[in-house]
Formats: sequence, C-alpha cells, structure tokens
Amino acid sequence: MKHTTRTPFALLALALLLAACGGQPQDKAAQLTALKDQKADLEAQIAQLEKELSTAEGAPRRIRTVGLTEMKPETFRHFVDLQGRVEAEDNVPVTAKMPGVLTRVLVKNGNYVKKGQLLAQLDDDVMLKGLSELELQLKTAEDIYTRQKGLWDQKIGTEIQFIQAKSNKEALEQRIATTKEQLQQTKIFAPISGTVDMVMLKAGQAIAPGVPLCNIINLGDLKIAGQVPEAYAAKVRQGYPVQVYFPDLDKSVNSKVTYVSKSINPVNRTFAVECSLPANPEYRANMIAVMKIIDYQNPQALVVPVNLIQTSEAGEFVLVADKSGAENQATVRRVDVVQGNNYNGMVEITKGLKAGDWVVSTGFQDVNQGETVAF
Repeated sequence: MKHTTRTPFALLALALLLAACGGQPQDKAAQLTALKDQKADLEAQIAQLEKELSTAEGAPRRIRTVGLTEMKPETFRHFVDLQGRVEAEDNVPVTAKMPGVLTRVLVKNGNYVKKGQLLAQLDDDVMLKGLSELELQLKTAEDIYTRQKGLWDQKIGTEIQFIQAKSNKEALEQRIATTKEQLQQTKIFAPISGTVDMVMLKAGQAIAPGVPLCNIINLGDLKIAGQVPEAYAAKVRQGYPVQVYFPDLDKSVNSKVTYVSKSINPVNRTFAVECSLPANPEYRANMIAVMKIIDYQNPQALVVPVNLIQTSEAGEFVLVADKSGAENQATVRRVDVVQGNNYNGMVEITKGLKAGDWVVSTGFQDVNQGETVAF
C-alpha cells in the first residue's frame, strides 16, 4: 500500500490559495490552473518520498514484476471495412419480344448456353398459316405482274394496270418479310453466353415482353460491389488495394478498387465502389463479402496496443523501461507520445518512441516513473 505525504508548506499554500480565490467567479480559471500546479508538485513529492522510503535502510524493498515489449518497425495498415456482395458483370434476364404462349422450353437450370442459342419457342401456328396465305397471294400477284409487264413492253394496256400489278406484288413481298420477322420473334435466343439460372416459366404458360423466362449469368467476369460512408470520400481512390473475405467460404483474396462512384447517394449518404474478382466456381451471385479497403499503410511503423497509452494533464504517454546493470531489472520512465492512425486496437506512434525501446506492456498500471521493476 502506498503512503502519501503532504508537506505543511504545500497544504498551507493550497489553503491560502483557496481562501484568496473563493468568492471570485472571474478568478476561477486562475484558481484551476494554480490547483493543477499544486497537484503536480504534490504528486512529484509523493513519488520521491515513496522511492526514498522503499530504499531506506531497514525498510523492505518491493520490486514489481512487469512485462516488456521491444519496439520494432513493422507494417501498419488502416482499413475501411464495409459489407459487399458478389455481382456478375453479365447477369441478364431473358424475355420475349412479343406476347404469346410457350410451346417449348429447351433449357434447364444450370445449363451452359452460347450467345444466339435457341432457348424457347412460342406458339406460331396462326402466323405460319398467315404466311402460307400471303405466299399463295404473292404467286398470283407475280403472275399478274409478269403478264402486265409483257403487255406493257408491247405497248398494250394502260400504264395504270402495270403500276397496280407491280404495287400489289411488292406489297405482298413486304408483308411476307414482316411476317417472317414476326415469326422470328416467336423464338427466344440467348443474349449472352453463360449459365442458365432460375428458369421461371414452363411450356404452356404465357409470356410477354418484360416477363423473364430465366436469367443467364456469366460467372467468368465477377466483381464485388459495396457502399462506402460519405466520411471516407477523400480516402478511397481507384487502384487502392482491397482484402476481400468470404465468411461463408472462410476464404480471403486480394484485389484492387476498380470503380469509385462520383456521386453520393442522398438517401443513405454513401457512394458505390467495386473491385474485381477472379473467376472461381465457389463464388455465387449476391454472395456476401467483407471488403477491407487499405486507405493507409506504413511499412516502418512503431505500433502499440491502444490500452498502453495513458493520459495526463500534460498529454498522452507510455511507460518505457531502461534496463539497468542488474539482471532482469529496469528503471521506468515516462515518454510522451503522439498517436497516428489506429485500427483494431493497435495504434501507430508517430512521435516519442524509437526502435529498440522497451515499453511496459503488462503491469504498467501499478508502477510510477523512476521506479525499479523486474521483468
């Protein structure tokens, strides 16, 4: 147990100061400063007396045991942590160009298809019958046109008859071409190459533009998308390294920021970022991923746990042990420090410590400056 000793002079001075400053609100700031000075002097006297008592002849000498950590330069990184999800660059819903009833669906979930491959067929019986009628009408129109042209070449008949025959033939040809285009729209083709996912309709069901038959996903070109709080707008840039962790797979990969949005979402005050992702059959669209964007790193940093930093009126400090000649003994001294970035309980020290210093890492709460400790 520590014994604190206050000198009569210090106590008298403190009492006189309190009496002199009492009742004067305008002098409270000066009073507070004077009291802090008195406190610092008293603490120094207490520490000195405790040291003298602990080393006095005949008095038991108590040496506390502490843990020491040597300061060595190491790489310190600060991350911006956010939740993202896996997205496919090519994730396309497949739909029809015209309404109709499906007569065939040629794919199943998981099938790989190539761009332009036939996926489904709509009912086209009415169109085929209409096309047959038009083709029959065209044959008659072509025969009439051929006859009228022959007569016109011989200067027989009127020009109007020839023009009408030609116009009828060309109109039927145009209608047949249009009908064939419409017939082509009764077929649903793959817009991209990829894997069929979520087939939603079956043969016999109706489909219309905007109603998806299925999705096609190209898992060969993936990315991670996330939303970064506006506070980091000046700290996240394209090309910054990213560590991506997949909780469901317990797997990490390294990547880089490939896209940073130039606008802030007014609803949640965030901006979008993306990073590339190498192809892997384990990844799935919309899978959750933790994005750790490295916005600062120092390869030669001196780092201490945040709980080792103490605070006094003079500022922040840590306790450093200077090893003495005695084996396993050291003298504790206080070192003022300046903090840099901190992440996950570790703090970068930008000023105060140097490589080779031994920081008191355990038991520092029970030792004072100038005290001899064992380690």
